[in-house]
Amino acid sequence: MTPLYGHEAAVSAFRDALEAGRLHHAWLISGPQGIGKGLFAEKAALRVLAQGQGRVEALGLDVPDDHPAARLVAAGSHPDLMKLERLPRESSAAGELARSISIAQVRGLQRLFVTTSSMSPWRVAVIDAIDDLEPPAANALLKSLEEPPAHSLFLLVSHATERLMPTIRSRCRPLRLSTLDDDAMTSALSAALPDADQEEIRELTAAGQGAPGRAVAFRGLDIAELDSAMAVMAKEGDPTNARRSRLAQRLAPKSAQPRFEAFLARAPALIASEAKGRRGPALAEALRLWERAHALAAGATHLSLDPESVAFELGGMIASLAPREKATDG
Repeated sequence: MTPLYGHEAAVSAFRDALEAGRLHHAWLISGPQGIGKGLFAEKAALRVLAQGQGRVEALGLDVPDDHPAARLVAAGSHPDLMKLERLPRESSAAGELARSISIAQVRGLQRLFVTTSSMSPWRVAVIDAIDDLEPPAANALLKSLEEPPAHSLFLLVSHATERLMPTIRSRCRPLRLSTLDDDAMTSALSAALPDADQEEIRELTAAGQGAPGRAVAFRGLDIAELDSAMAVMAKEGDPTNARRSRLAQRLAPKSAQPRFEAFLARAPALIASEAKGRRGPALAEALRLWERAHALAAGATHLSLDPESVAFELGGMIASLAPREKATDG
């Protein structure tokens, strides 16, 4: 299985609970996207299943590749493990995913929990991400969390816990994962991109801002050009809307979706960076802009908002950072 970089505190917290026999039945694994939450959940699930068959000597959440549980999980055939995620749309030839995890998928977990475990006492469900559950599916899951079967484990990945039902959050042990430091980012990216040279790794480390998954997704998208366009607007403004119009038009086509998603990640981060150098009313205004930008960017893809309109609006927020006397257009 892919190595997990960083998150030492979270690994220790989970291992301590497992070793002490105090493993909570539901863990809410949260944090920014792209930092390895899904991988953490998969490795934690495998460790529990493997350790249920006997002692595992490997460190952290690792399990030797030749362990019977590891071989079954790698083959997607472990009888005591189920993973729920968005499925490909049946009508899509491009492999597009459904907008949500359905109630039928959640009800399918009953097949796991109504039968006796096969290889260890544990039965494990990984949901990546629980944010994607449609409302009826969330209600169906809540019933299982309220009355969990013995030796059941739910590992719930969330990018935005504030959107979850309070009743679901209250039944989980929270485990917050943070962004990676530069050393961990460099290691993670070097492992994920063995053909990348040191300069590209350095650039992606900076662009990813602690999230290796995001950095890998940025590869080949000319993030430097995107950052430059935003930096000009933040410095010089956009009084005639020409700059943000050009940017929005470049990000509007369906073929530009990866760059648009990169822009959604970069725009709020730029505003946050600008806010750090401000004081007083200027700081308060920048923080208000960041809140608006963060909310818009976070919901844009999930709500299928028009990319051109979103890019134009975010561009306006960035341009409003410019000092009034320096607001020019070019």
